[in-house]
Amino acid sequence: MEFDFAEEQPKFLMLMYGLIAFVVVVGGLLLLLDVVPAWFARRREAQLVAASASGTPLPRRRRQGEGLFALFFLLPTLLLLTVGLVVPAIRTTLLSFMDAGSTNWVGLRNYGWMFSDDSIVRVLINTLVWVVLVPLIATGFGLIYAVLVDKARFESVAKSLIFLPMAISFVGASIIWKFVYAYRGEGDQIGLLNQIVVSLGGEPKQWLLESPLNTLLLIVIMVWIQAGFAMVVLSAAIKAIPGDIVEAARLDGVSPWQMFWQITMPSIRPALIVVVVTLTIATLKVFDIVRTATNGNYDTSVIASEMYNQAFRYGQNGQGSALAVFLFILVIPVVIYQIRNLRQQREG
Repeated sequence: MEFDFAEEQPKFLMLMYGLIAFVVVVGGLLLLLDVVPAWFARRREAQLVAASASGTPLPRRRRQGEGLFALFFLLPTLLLLTVGLVVPAIRTTLLSFMDAGSTNWVGLRNYGWMFSDDSIVRVLINTLVWVVLVPLIATGFGLIYAVLVDKARFESVAKSLIFLPMAISFVGASIIWKFVYAYRGEGDQIGLLNQIVVSLGGEPKQWLLESPLNTLLLIVIMVWIQAGFAMVVLSAAIKAIPGDIVEAARLDGVSPWQMFWQITMPSIRPALIVVVVTLTIATLKVFDIVRTATNGNYDTSVIASEMYNQAFRYGQNGQGSALAVFLFILVIPVVIYQIRNLRQQREG
């Protein structure tokens, strides 16, 4: 197949225009962030020099000017949040009360469909399994790693290897693990898992086709990726424990098990909460792993993947929007809890 540059020229032009627009926007923002503060600083410095030379009192900064200055920096963020978050959220909510073509109002029919259709109930159950297992298992492994490698001889190397999966995208990790779960009839297997099973005298299986085992195998991918994140955060929290507390506990003759439960766990509790909450939010939004590994087939679909399928594959805008709103509602309590927890930590 020969490459025809003339035929592909419009695509290259679009790519070039996109790159130019990106450079102009980002470069303009960086220029503003550099020029405007420098101009205000030079203006303030000139006022101070003039006041010092004339012996007059230093001019006070006007709060109105400070407010405008703050608004100047907040305006781009507020604009992006409005365009990228607020407006789409309102529009998606409105679409969730409309039919597939987004032309007629259907009330709460889409939400009733969510809890009455057996396939969607299966999706909700799968999401619940993900949310329960992934944060607990990933945090547990991260805590074990953090405790075991703390002050070990090759601590930095061990942490790098454990954290390495975080550098891989969810899509890349899913492709790697699809090879691990791969099935090739009888005889030699290309999948690591099936090869191990065959070596032990068992029969190879099509792991990703067997429900509910396939959902658990997809959860393994998420845990493999996120355990490194949990390990890094918890390891930092363990190292932040005051040394005098540890020494006092050792002088009292506590065992390693007592040290872990009575000293380490209470000290790293805030970090544990942060890790669990962060992983819970990430798990609620999981899409890439399911999409890449099974495309949501064989009873493996979750809310995010089913939302995509309903809206973009089946043309059911109302049902897809209802799933999106429901997912947003599920995330809100977790975010509120995290905000309250952080506020209590600051006040404490």
